[in-house]
Amino acid sequence: MIMVEGEVSGKKYTEPFSKGVLARSLTRAEMDADRAYIFASQIESYLRKEGIKVISLDDLVGIVRSKLRREDEEIAEKYGLWRRIRKCSEPLIILIGGASGVGTSSIAFEVANRLGIRNMTSTDIIREVMRKMVSKDLLPTIFESSYTAYRSLRIPPPPELDEILIGFRDHVDTVSVGVDAVIERALKEGISIVIEGVHIVPGFINEDLVSKHNVAMFILTLQDEEIHRGRFYSRCRQLWARRPLQRYMNYFGAIRKTHKYFEIQAKKFDVPAIENIDVTTTIDYIIETLTKTYGSEEDVRETES
Repeated sequence: MIMVEGEVSGKKYTEPFSKGVLARSLTRAEMDADRAYIFASQIESYLRKEGIKVISLDDLVGIVRSKLRREDEEIAEKYGLWRRIRKCSEPLIILIGGASGVGTSSIAFEVANRLGIRNMTSTDIIREVMRKMVSKDLLPTIFESSYTAYRSLRIPPPPELDEILIGFRDHVDTVSVGVDAVIERALKEGISIVIEGVHIVPGFINEDLVSKHNVAMFILTLQDEEIHRGRFYSRCRQLWARRPLQRYMNYFGAIRKTHKYFEIQAKKFDVPAIENIDVTTTIDYIIETLTKTYGSEEDVRETES
């Protein structure tokens, strides 16, 4: 039996080498599942041929990356990026925001899956919890959608101001209190998490939190209005969908106004704004950005061969 030696939070451990575990890690780098299992079997055969009984995790990763480079340089690079982030000892908090319909939930799910992050939540869920804790009379705008919050403003804004954006900002500002609480809890408990939704807006979340090196924010955009509109048609065709398409179409103009506001805020606070046309490209960009700020070579001292 081949044993692998590793370390978690300063504590060393030893466990049997597992083709299944290695294969799953390779699928994080977008290798086909069948191909990943075959590759993992080849690694096991190599270790046995070399007479290796015990190997450190770093040395194992080095062997895997070396052999991956000969087979598929792109997957080798993605595997290296994934390992780099996985080796960091601090929790990773990923915030993905954008106007309704730009794809925050889909991208959040894929990013969490790629990085092996088990915890993911939506700001809509945070908003629902807050709705149960306060009355509609106290915080009326959170009982509306983000793009219809203006309908519950107690005091109409002056004519020169856009009531849709005034309502949107009030809505986001309120829900951001709950988002802050989730981030603070995750940091305190050492839990990595992906948080997505229309309430992840640059400038609204506590600056002390978003300035931490292990808290990363991304904004998704869709410049083409027809592509954006089409996303709602696709989403509402899903059998599990409960959201009526007509409501989105009725308020599509308001949604586009919030979309523009996301762009403005992202630029103002120097937050990456990603044109979410291709899912793979978006995910790759997020992963690569994370390795530069959270999983740098200096931080993890990745061992390569």
